[in-house]
Amino acid sequence: MRPVLFASDLHLSPERPAIVARFCRFLQEEARAAGALYILGDLLEHWIGDDDADESFNRDLLARVAGLADSGVEVSLMHGNRDFLFSGRAAAQAGMTLIPDTVERELFGVRTLLMHGDTLCTDDVRYQRYRGWVRRPGLIRAFLALPRGVREAIGGGLKRVSAGEKRVKAPAIMDVNEAAIETALRTHGYPRLIHGHTHRPARHVHVVDGRACERWVLADWYERGSYLRCDAQGCTAIPLD
Repeated sequence: MRPVLFASDLHLSPERPAIVARFCRFLQEEARAAGALYILGDLLEHWIGDDDADESFNRDLLARVAGLADSGVEVSLMHGNRDFLFSGRAAAQAGMTLIPDTVERELFGVRTLLMHGDTLCTDDVRYQRYRGWVRRPGLIRAFLALPRGVREAIGGGLKRVSAGEKRVKAPAIMDVNEAAIETALRTHGYPRLIHGHTHRPARHVHVVDGRACERWVLADWYERGSYLRCDAQGCTAIPLD
């Protein structure tokens, strides 16, 4: 069986052409040999509605992802905190399947829980309140009904506020909470866990109720990054060259 690849927090945008080029090469090279590719949130730096698909940068990028899907690789996308407005319709146009945040998969005989990871950062109370607020269905519908220019202004303002808060928050607050990890693992029957969001790539082992559970944290692609390759022998983080 062909391996399954995982990536997260790519934050692709026209302002970072080098990493965009590396992602396009990833689609043509490493990902072509996989059976499936899972993008666990924040493929794009921002997404303020499906009319973003008409922008030349996004149109080209999503066409390249569709090319990978057309080659026979199953491509799945999970919402992140930057692109949670990405719809199932837009995903389908790019050959991707939109999957829920927190979903289980059987990978080479190992039950695996997939998450973006932000819901595990429960110490960041302000962020969790904000997350619950902006994802209310009624608010989303109202936002998407606004003219594009207004949505861009609101999105830019929220991004600046978020960046300012990150500069003053203690790093530990923005990391996962151990109790939240244990609750997720216990609730889902002690699986392997793969997630992103924190930009702290690592492999961890959590002993929950006497059971050892593996947790992989995916890297962001702001500077160099990596992806996770899973097969019958286990998982390995592969740095980008």
